[in-house]
Amino acid sequence: MRLPSASSSHHAGPLPRPTGAAASPTGTRRRRRFRLAVGALLVCLLATAVPAAQSTVGGSPASAYPMRVTAYVANSGSRTVSLFDTRLERPAGTAQVGTGPTGVSAAPDGSTVYVANGRSDNVTFLATDGRSVIATVPVQKRPFAAVPTRDGERVLVANFGSDTVSVIDTDSKTVVATTPVARLPHSIATIPGGLAYVTNNGANTVTVLNANGRPITTIPVGDFPSGISASADGDYVYVSNTGSGTISVIDTDSNRVVSTIRAGEAPLGNAPSPDASHLYVADSAGDSLLIIDIPAGRVTDRVHVGVTPQGVAVTPDGRRVWVTNEGSSTVSVVEPAVPRLRKTLPTGPEPEGIAITSR
Repeated sequence: MRLPSASSSHHAGPLPRPTGAAASPTGTRRRRRFRLAVGALLVCLLATAVPAAQSTVGGSPASAYPMRVTAYVANSGSRTVSLFDTRLERPAGTAQVGTGPTGVSAAPDGSTVYVANGRSDNVTFLATDGRSVIATVPVQKRPFAAVPTRDGERVLVANFGSDTVSVIDTDSKTVVATTPVARLPHSIATIPGGLAYVTNNGANTVTVLNANGRPITTIPVGDFPSGISASADGDYVYVSNTGSGTISVIDTDSNRVVSTIRAGEAPLGNAPSPDASHLYVADSAGDSLLIIDIPAGRVTDRVHVGVTPQGVAVTPDGRRVWVTNEGSSTVSVVEPAVPRLRKTLPTGPEPEGIAITSR
């Protein structure tokens, strides 16, 4: 992805509550947290037979770390996705997809990876067990991101060249709806309950879609919003404003920006730590990974990585952050607790999106 310009067509922990009407919690949030608490109790009961993993700064005390965890890297200058074993920190093969893959994400159950192929105008469904192509679904022009809903029933595709979002049913593997959004939709984050947040790179806004994939509101953010992620509980969404050098923090109850954090020169991909205490941001103009303390609202560390970093993904235990470097065709492995660069590994040409899944 090249940095956007005014004429370009192209690529947590608790926060202080604002004062006013948006500050008081709603019944929606109370119900959501009740469901999350019940879910967490079930996870704990299922994991009692497995020794707990050591806690780390910005990580998670979660037990039952899966035995196989794979990183999938979309090589936008090719027709391939590079695979890496995140435990051994080494290459694990290559899978063939469409032309110009950019965005990549994983199904909630880890069985499938979804790849947006920006130059062939389709989405590849890739099986994680055998790395075989399950389906190739045509969408509209220049799809940049393909992200599943939290229940795994649909995949939402940001069609950068068509100003639309395609909604794919994961059972039938067909497009069941196409929704107009604002100019140059770039990336998507989904939260529990079915809502989705779409960055509109050419409109300086985020469009919020309901569970049926229909717009319900638009949120003003910074200049050229690109990467976006959400906390695991869905309470907050984090938007990288590449042109402003900031992160907009959106409260999903009020759908308002409640905090703006300075974040280097040109932030792109971002991802929160599992415990939502830190946000990891690729500063594409600074060739570095920024580590942001979310409650403090500031950058606390930065780690030099490769040239023009793009995508960011965190391992399930929170101990490693993987960063794609488009300009050097590499992926960097960062240990955030130190912080330090552990390893740099070769990818295919011009890597952009990255996803980590436990299968």
